[in-house]
Amino acid sequence: MKIPFLITLAGLAVGLTVPIFAQQQDTAAPPKSEEAKKIVALVEKAAALIDSKGRSIFPEFRNGKWRTGDTYLFIDDLKGIVLFNSGFPKDEGSDFSGRKDSNGKLFVAEFLKVVQSKGSGWVDYMFPKPGQSQPSQKWSYVKAVNVDGTPALVGAGFYAPTTTPSNK
Repeated sequence: MKIPFLITLAGLAVGLTVPIFAQQQDTAAPPKSEEAKKIVALVEKAAALIDSKGRSIFPEFRNGKWRTGDTYLFIDDLKGIVLFNSGFPKDEGSDFSGRKDSNGKLFVAEFLKVVQSKGSGWVDYMFPKPGQSQPSQKWSYVKAVNVDGTPALVGAGFYAPTTTPSNK
C-alpha cells in the first residue's frame, strides 16, 4: 500500500519540478524582437568570417556594420581570455573566466557552457554599456568558432531598453 503511494508522490514531484526547471532554463533568452534577430544574424556572419579568415578579420570588426551604437562583437577563447572586444578594447588579453556581473553571475563561464553544450545560444547578465560604468540588463548571443586553430566563441548582445517617464 505504501509503495504505490510513494511512486505516485515521486511522479507528482517530478511532474512539478520539470516545468519549473524548464522555465529556469529559458530565462537567458531575450524578449522576441527584431533586435534579437539582428544580433543572431551579426554573430552568425562574423562566425563564418572568423572560421575562414581567423584573426586577420578582427580589425574589420572594429567599425562599420560590425560596431553600431551599443552593439559590438567580442571574441573569447575557451579559457575565458578576451581575444577581441570592440566595445571594450582595453579588456583584450584579459582573463575573464572568473568575471562576475553585478549580481554575482559568472557570465563568461555561462558563455563557455552554452557554446560547449549547444554550440550557440543566449546568456543574460548585467553589464555596462560602452562608455558607462553603471550595469544594464544585457542579452548576448554566443557561438562557437575556431580562431586560427584555437577553439573560441564570438558574441554580440543588446541591452534592455531604458525606461523614461515618456516611454513607460
